[in-house]
Amino acid sequence: MTVTGPDFIALQVRDLDRSARFYETQLGLHRAPVSPPGAVVFATSPIPFALREPLPGVDLNQPSRPGLGVALWLLGDDVQALHDALADAGVKILQPPTAGPFGLTFTFADTDGYAVTVHDKH
Repeated sequence: MTVTGPDFIALQVRDLDRSARFYETQLGLHRAPVSPPGAVVFATSPIPFALREPLPGVDLNQPSRPGLGVALWLLGDDVQALHDALADAGVKILQPPTAGPFGLTFTFADTDGYAVTVHDKH
């Protein structure tokens, strides 16, 4: 048996509509044509990305920050412009743009406090 790598990524969020709007309006993601109940799937590639209502027994108010210890990276085409737009919109920037081995990167906190890093092609 072999695992070949990530095939689907989903974040559990407190307010599905608010979070979906954030990812659509602030990051420019587009919804996939079909999503299961209680979820919004985006048409991202190569790996589908989704937001979903919390699973039974999950309390997103318990941890100090959801996803603590997990690194979620998204690929962007103009990282500096995205950083500037998010900062102008009042989105909390956790790490400013920095040149690194994966190109220009920065990290922001989404509406639920997940740390999301965006990088460009290197």
